[in-house]
Amino acid sequence: MFIKGMDLSFVDEVEAAGGAYFEGDIRRDPIDLMADLGMNSVRLRIWNDPPGGFCNLERTLAMARRIKERGLHFLLDFHYSDRWADPSNQWKPRAWEGLDAAGLREAVRRYTADVLSALAMQGTAPDMVQIGNEVTPGMLWPDGRVDGKHDTDEQWCTFAGLLQAGASAVRAVCPDARVMIHIDRGGDWEATQKFFGRMEQLGVDYDVIGQSFYMWWHGELDDLRRNLALTAETFGKPIVVVETAWPWTLKKYDDSGLVLEREDQLVSGYPADVGGQSAYLRDLIHIVRETPRGLGAGFYWWEPAWIPTKAMWSVGHHNNWANLTLFDYEGRRLATWDVLGEE
Repeated sequence: MFIKGMDLSFVDEVEAAGGAYFEGDIRRDPIDLMADLGMNSVRLRIWNDPPGGFCNLERTLAMARRIKERGLHFLLDFHYSDRWADPSNQWKPRAWEGLDAAGLREAVRRYTADVLSALAMQGTAPDMVQIGNEVTPGMLWPDGRVDGKHDTDEQWCTFAGLLQAGASAVRAVCPDARVMIHIDRGGDWEATQKFFGRMEQLGVDYDVIGQSFYMWWHGELDDLRRNLALTAETFGKPIVVVETAWPWTLKKYDDSGLVLEREDQLVSGYPADVGGQSAYLRDLIHIVRETPRGLGAGFYWWEPAWIPTKAMWSVGHHNNWANLTLFDYEGRRLATWDVLGEE
């Protein structure tokens, strides 16, 4: 199966805040609507103990039921944090702050196993599991940090041990699930080679390479094409562009800032409109599909349904991603979805 995936981690919160999704003037369940439009996989993040309550185990169980009721492939993304984990933030959850490296390995193993067991018990085991999110600089800092002055053999061994603890839990609880290691270097072959070379050297057990790729941060599509080709030839594993997006407008929905809001952030040939967004998605799919040895396994659009809602603003959860979705500000689906049906 070529994955045409969507990260829908915010859908639960948007709905709770009064957000709704539409096909024309008809209100639809968002998962049903997106599946009808060609989505075949859903990615969810899970945080250990998030202050807002969403993306925790309880809400993940509820969302997983909806995903599996529709018969969709399911990717679970462990952040191993109470909040965002990304290249600038890989902080331990509060409950693990006092643990040393050995304690962290056991905590990762036990927590991963407990979450997966709960999902399996309700018949919604994930088909793929990410051990960490954008872990290019390591995770569970400072113990598992590997960037800058922490780029040492000792630190890489500690980091590898944490990844292996998570992978071993997946193998034990969900033996049919594939294990993904995810970094944020979609257009950077040299950094990708270094990272996954270390994984190979340290014997980390995983099945799938995940990459984030946003053109305003990670280069142009030719950079992605080169990296996918060299990664496939060198490491021989399936590759998923597990995060990507492009804007459908630069017009703001309020006075707050957006991640991508200026003309000088755009790339030639891909304007910030529905046509440009559609062209980007079409070209991205083509590049992933042409990855050598058939190792381009698919993509996930990051938060296509994170539409703005006033109730979320009122609790300080400003949406700086709302023009990078596949729905307009009122929740109407964009024509970009038609690209999924062109193949």
